[in-house]
Amino acid sequence: MLDSLLFQLMLIGAVGIGSQWIAWFSRLPAIVVMSVAGLLIGPIFGLINPSEAFGELYGPIVSIAVAIILFEGSLNLDFRGLQGLQKPVYRIITIGAFLAWILGSLTAHFVAGLSWEVSFIIGGLLIVTGPTVILPLLRQAKLKPRPARILKWEGIVVDPFGALLAVFAFEIIRTFTSEESAFVSLVNFFMASLFAVFLGILFGRIIGWTFERGHVPEFLKSPVVLSMVIASFVISDVVMHETGLLAVTAMGMTIANLRISSISDMQHFKENISVLLISGIFIMLTASLDRATLMQIFDPQIIAYVLLMLFLVRPLSIWLSTIGTDLTFGEKALVGWIAPRGIVALTVAGYFANVLEGYNYAGASIITPLTFALVFATVCFHGFTIGPLARKLNLSKEGLPGVMFVGGSSFTTSLAQKLKEMNVPVLIADSSFEHLFNARKAGIPYYRGEILSEQSEYSLDMTPYNKIIAATDRDSYNSLVCTTFVPEFGRKDLFQLSWHQSDRNEPDELMRKVGGRVLFEKGATFEELNWKVDAGYVFKLTSLTKEYPYQSYLHDRADDVVLIGIQKPTGRLEFFALDNAIKPEAGDKILSLSPPSNQEVKKKEELKEQSRENQAVRKLSGPSLN
Repeated sequence: MLDSLLFQLMLIGAVGIGSQWIAWFSRLPAIVVMSVAGLLIGPIFGLINPSEAFGELYGPIVSIAVAIILFEGSLNLDFRGLQGLQKPVYRIITIGAFLAWILGSLTAHFVAGLSWEVSFIIGGLLIVTGPTVILPLLRQAKLKPRPARILKWEGIVVDPFGALLAVFAFEIIRTFTSEESAFVSLVNFFMASLFAVFLGILFGRIIGWTFERGHVPEFLKSPVVLSMVIASFVISDVVMHETGLLAVTAMGMTIANLRISSISDMQHFKENISVLLISGIFIMLTASLDRATLMQIFDPQIIAYVLLMLFLVRPLSIWLSTIGTDLTFGEKALVGWIAPRGIVALTVAGYFANVLEGYNYAGASIITPLTFALVFATVCFHGFTIGPLARKLNLSKEGLPGVMFVGGSSFTTSLAQKLKEMNVPVLIADSSFEHLFNARKAGIPYYRGEILSEQSEYSLDMTPYNKIIAATDRDSYNSLVCTTFVPEFGRKDLFQLSWHQSDRNEPDELMRKVGGRVLFEKGATFEELNWKVDAGYVFKLTSLTKEYPYQSYLHDRADDVVLIGIQKPTGRLEFFALDNAIKPEAGDKILSLSPPSNQEVKKKEELKEQSRENQAVRKLSGPSLN
């Protein structure tokens, strides 16, 4: 094992973020890659053992990291996101969680061979499906909004309650098994839980009040929030162990529903921190396991327990709890299958393993391997199957990455029509119903509303689209749209039309800091592109071959042809932009805005002449008499 603590910290960070990148590049579940990476550098090759290296700091580091991750997830729990799903979500986080506790406890006792006391504690703990595992899966799977919101709310809300349920079960057991009355401890538990909720709401309200009245400068807002998250967690946890998670969840939900104007900036900051923490903590936890624990995982009783939890307990608890709701068969099947356990389950299980062993409860020694077996099994099974199952049940938005246009016009409508013919999902968004006339007439999917408004987050599903083209007649608005969506889409996939200034030296410095990538070529402004479309220019696809390479195409094309993009053989679309150098290859198709051919001009003139004749006939015939 490497003895340098500094080197271990570096390795944890590098392996964690490297695992996230490998998962993104290879489209594998990130949690699976991180788990395997942690096992490789930990118990398998013995490079590091974080629990030994960090000593007494290991537990607090993991606990605070989990608190921050849970808070970041709860910042997304705006009650407006529950529109139409209040009943099923409420049933799942109450009745469903209770059924999962009872059924999981019975399974632990009769299948895994744990004592009743340990069974009810581990049963309560393993109802959790926290944000550390759910959010990365949802980010990758591209589910439709309804199942995605159900899984997100369940994972974030149930996460602290799983730990509290384990504590509650422990206090109940102490009450009935201890020779001295522990009724006071049980009362203290409920009082501490209420105090944690109150503290979280209070801290959330304080943040809302101070931020909205300008008592905290912008550069201190995120640090202040982070400090108060840690404070609320630690204070509650000192009062009663594991209630800190409840406090940060209440705090996050309070802030999310206060409509604080700077909430988006905080969310982006917390998301960045959460990615770092999830990566690091998962590597630390898996690397801290020893080989003996890994070998225990293959015990037949533990394997049988994991299989029943996967294929019986979870589906049954979801199906029973959602009876009478409007969830479809497919939604019940997907939610009933997806329930990965993560960091909270592992950390709290480690705590109770030590406590219960101290009280000499039978089966306490296998809590850690049993929990890790379930965590690893659910992470792998659910991570690899959520995408295929969602597609099978028609609950996935996966397919060719789509393009969303901001701004309705002749140009965006014509380009969207062509992309639709190429099987690329498209949508045109505009706040003006008049601007959307052409799109509605052409049957192009559209959204009428302000794309930058908060309401669009709840009424517009952006999952199918991985590129945005801001194509209004206002350069500043186009830049604002692109800048707003940088955290969600990344600047690489945000585009805007060329600026109106004939001398582009002036906005160049600004465009490096705000806005998206400038499309097509110099001078391809809103007016120029719409003029071309109105003048009869058409979008054409030209196939490249070894016999007809890109250079030959460039040589043959007319001077006024505008290169739009290329479509790869896989169907993936790439746009030409001023700051990139696309290299089309044989097999690619070049999409261009080209002047009409003589035959097309003649056909267009014939249509115009026919239209004029029809109008003349209608005038001569006069009004019809009925």
